[in-house]
Order: sequence, then C-alpha cells, then structure tokens
Amino acid sequence: MVKRKKINETLTLIFTPHFPYNNKSKGGHRALLGVGGNIGDVLRRFEHLFVYFKRSTVLSVIETAPILKNPPFGYTEQKDFYNSLLLVETMLTPRALLRYLLHVEKLFGRRRSFQDAPRTLDIDIIFYENVTMSTKELTLPHHGWMQRDSVLIPLSHMKNRF
Repeated sequence: MVKRKKINETLTLIFTPHFPYNNKSKGGHRALLGVGGNIGDVLRRFEHLFVYFKRSTVLSVIETAPILKNPPFGYTEQKDFYNSLLLVETMLTPRALLRYLLHVEKLFGRRRSFQDAPRTLDIDIIFYENVTMSTKELTLPHHGWMQRDSVLIPLSHMKNRF
C-alpha cells in the first residue's frame, strides 16, 4: 500500500511497504545512501532495490526514509524525481562500496548519457562514517547534500542520526 502526504505544491512524501523501514544494527561501517530515479515505475524499483539489498552479503539495511517526490534540478526538462535514503552497514571500504553500488545501478538499468539526465536508478554515498575524502571518483560527504531537499527532507524523518 502506498500513502502520499503533500508537503507543498512541488514536494510530496510517499510511504511504501519498505520506505520507511527500521532494523537493528548488525555491525560494520555505517553509510548513508541516497537513491533516486525518474524513469519508469520508480516506487516499484525502490521496493525491488530494498529486497536486493536485504539479500546482499556485503551490506545490511538498517533504516530507510520515506520517499520524496520532487522537481529535478540541473537539467530541468524531465519528469519529477523520487528520492529516498538508506542507512546501511558494510565491511566494504568507501571505494569498494562505490564499485558495488555502480554495479547495482547497472543491474537496475542505469544508463549514463549526460550530467543530470533522466535515470532509472541513481545511488550516491552521502556519508560513510566520518570519512572525508575527495578523489576523481568519490567525494565524501557527498557534494551539495546540505542544499538538497532530496536529502534533507527524507533525513529529517529518520530515527538514526549520522
């Protein structure tokens, strides 16, 4: 069952069977993942992603936030996005986690055509423990997270704090 709660004219919170979700810690490094998409049945894809991660041997889902439907930024001539957050625990390093997440994006049909393009699934590492780093492949914490409703609003609904 899906429930919707309109925040304002452009923002809507969406509640599905696994968004939000809360579970006990199993140990490992904590990472906050941002997920988004705007092509196809994104809500169904998020539910499938949750199940995929629950079966994963490399990470454990600890908590998810409600899903936020919000307008695109950057390239704005596209459909609204659906965004949420997942708090996970993993023994992977930040770079290994990134490689794993890029692989998952491809499994879920991600194609990279241009910056801010429409997409089936985007998975970003917002935080990884208290790690700060900036490389060509990965910047932690994720650049610009403090200015994005797609992070701040779902984060405000999470019980676990980073």
